[in-house]
Amino acid sequence: MSADIVFTKEMLDACFSRLAKVFRKLNGTKVHAEIVLIGGAAVLANYGFRDMTYDIDAVIHASSAMKDAIHRVGDEMGLPNGWLNSDFTRTKSYSPKLLQYSEYYKRFGYILEVRTISREYLVAMKLMSGRQYKNDISDVIGILREQKERGKPLTLEMIKTAVCNLYNSWDNLPQDSKELITEVMQNEQYVALYEQYRNNEKMAKEALLDFEMQHPGVANTDNVNDIIRNLKKRKEQEL
Repeated sequence: MSADIVFTKEMLDACFSRLAKVFRKLNGTKVHAEIVLIGGAAVLANYGFRDMTYDIDAVIHASSAMKDAIHRVGDEMGLPNGWLNSDFTRTKSYSPKLLQYSEYYKRFGYILEVRTISREYLVAMKLMSGRQYKNDISDVIGILREQKERGKPLTLEMIKTAVCNLYNSWDNLPQDSKELITEVMQNEQYVALYEQYRNNEKMAKEALLDFEMQHPGVANTDNVNDIIRNLKKRKEQEL
């Protein structure tokens, strides 16, 4: 996804509104489609602390005409290839059970229903991913904060249940994520913690970009957190 293209909530809705029209033109009015938003797009749709995302990851249930519709909308609106994609299904945070826990978001053009993953299930996904160089941890804290402000706070038991429902066992969650969510929920200083972890993520991303320039092709999903951890230790030793 091009770093020059960002999706606000308004743009997200505009893209789906146009997609519904193009899909209906290609496929007729009898066959409906369903899209379930995951990750950053789901955060954007449900919460106010994120004002943009670079990715629209989704589960797409539609006829083959949807693929053509996505390409056409991308061309019309100047979006990069893959602006709406299901690549995340190859990541460790994906679970085929996600659709069971999706919720209605909006209907576009009477033919396209968009749903999202939210609350404890979105937290569970972010914890399973646990990327130090993305928004995973700050998103978790942001969700906890907004849920508390809405008077519908999440509990650790709710999150554990979501993890078990999606990934079969709490033990399948990375140890770092289990320790982090326990500590964060005991602390409950969500405003300060959000800023802290968001800054950490930005620094980790910058360090990773520098590392990849010096060592192209070395970092991958299996070793990237270890690389970032080692880079952080090295920087602390230099200070």
